[in-house]
Amino acid sequence: MRPLERLNLPQDILPIRRALISVSDKAGLIEHAKALTSLGASLVSTGGTKAAIAAAGIGVEDVSAITGFPEMMDGRVKTLHPNVHGALLALRDNPEHARAMEDHGIAPFDVLYVNLYPFEATVARGAGFDDCIENIDVGGPAMIRGAAKNYGFVAVATDADDMAAILEEANAHGGTTLALRKRLAAKAFARTAAYDAAISAWYAAQLGDASPTWRTFCGKLKQSLRYGENPHQNAAFYVTGEKRFGVATARQLQGKELSYNNLNDTDAAFELVAEFDPKESAAIAIIKHANPCGVALGATLLEAYKSALACDSVSAFGGIVALNRKLDKAAAEAIAEIFTEVVVAPDADDDAIAVFAKKKNLRLLITGGLPDPAAAGQTMKTVAGGFLVQNRDNGRIGASDLKFVTKRKPTEAQIRDMVFAFRVAKHVKSNAIVYAKDGVTAGIGAGQMSRVDSARVARLKAEDAARAAGWSDPRTVGSVCASDAFFPFADGLLQAIQAGASAVIQPGGSIRDEEVIKAADEAEIAMAFTGMRHFRH
Repeated sequence: MRPLERLNLPQDILPIRRALISVSDKAGLIEHAKALTSLGASLVSTGGTKAAIAAAGIGVEDVSAITGFPEMMDGRVKTLHPNVHGALLALRDNPEHARAMEDHGIAPFDVLYVNLYPFEATVARGAGFDDCIENIDVGGPAMIRGAAKNYGFVAVATDADDMAAILEEANAHGGTTLALRKRLAAKAFARTAAYDAAISAWYAAQLGDASPTWRTFCGKLKQSLRYGENPHQNAAFYVTGEKRFGVATARQLQGKELSYNNLNDTDAAFELVAEFDPKESAAIAIIKHANPCGVALGATLLEAYKSALACDSVSAFGGIVALNRKLDKAAAEAIAEIFTEVVVAPDADDDAIAVFAKKKNLRLLITGGLPDPAAAGQTMKTVAGGFLVQNRDNGRIGASDLKFVTKRKPTEAQIRDMVFAFRVAKHVKSNAIVYAKDGVTAGIGAGQMSRVDSARVARLKAEDAARAAGWSDPRTVGSVCASDAFFPFADGLLQAIQAGASAVIQPGGSIRDEEVIKAADEAEIAMAFTGMRHFRH
């Protein structure tokens, strides 16, 4: 068929008469190839894709037949040719383009189906440098971009869902609509942009370049959300492909659709509870508005949950509960006693799942594992006209890292509470003060503009908890006080002393450290410096 015989086409509906297919992921390939040929389309393909189609008994032409060149250089060169790109890029209603097609015998493609070499998957499995380089697709993105640019005449598919949409329209209308081709073009450009972003990020990491000249982030839509933080804000959840257990890997076993705030709070809860090794102790974190209102260790999840809840049972209502171990029946029954928005755990046993099945609105998420709190990573925050990028706060302080600066030295029990409280404080919005005793938070002061006020709020929370539980004294008496940053003056420390703290852990580094140490010595309490700050904004 002569190229010019196909130029007088409707402006909207485009029949599918010729398709180019070159896919790395061949799932559904044969079904799609059969469907295209049933519509009367002729197929052109490359390498392994062509072999798979031909092996299924479907007629297909090798791309080398139209380029006049064999596939060469280990497959690096096969589609980079005017007979391919001209067939994708030609504006069929442009006389000059039509003349060029006629002169050079270029027949147009109506559909391009290309999914790219699995670069992201190759990196994710820890392949070596050379292997990753060989999995960078060159011809695929070039064809996708060409077809997407020429959306008026070509429908471009980058995955099986796109092909399904194309075939559905072709069966319903006799071809693809302009609206679909535009939508597929937009998706195609986003796909190649994400692919290039993954390559550039990997290459920068290989070079140890923490601040490359151009920085890109990409993600794939996982869920369209009803709204954002507030009903007037649009929102969606995208996943990056990072292999980190949490909300991105979670399976929702029951409950209502997750909201923007649910996802944000659940992430905060699970990242916090992962600070505590499940082999050493059970741990529970209860979160409200991305801040913990109770965190506890225990011999069992039930013990830890009861202790965490007692820290602030009022704020826990309607909160997020995160566990560092497999959810069991006893813990599930206790959690189900009050209204809880989300429960997230690495796993859950059948009895626990059955308990929550009676709470149809409670959302139960199973992540498959715990995130590594020491793993490297990046975080991003938007600002007007740009964004800020930093390494994830994976700093961790152990007992051996502490510098004891007061005359009184802490006991072994106090040191354990120091480490526990400081790890909790890392996940509290600044200014953060955390009182803890026996592996349980006693009071948490979050997000105050003054560290003195955070210490005061944490003390008031502890006093409220004591009244609610009927304790004679708040659990701040004899507790450890953790501060996410140094005390700039002794006044914040004095608040902790008034609350009954007998030991303090803080980064140190203030020009008034000596003044603060003197106040601690006068009160005969122990204090340790960590040398590490944990601001969180």
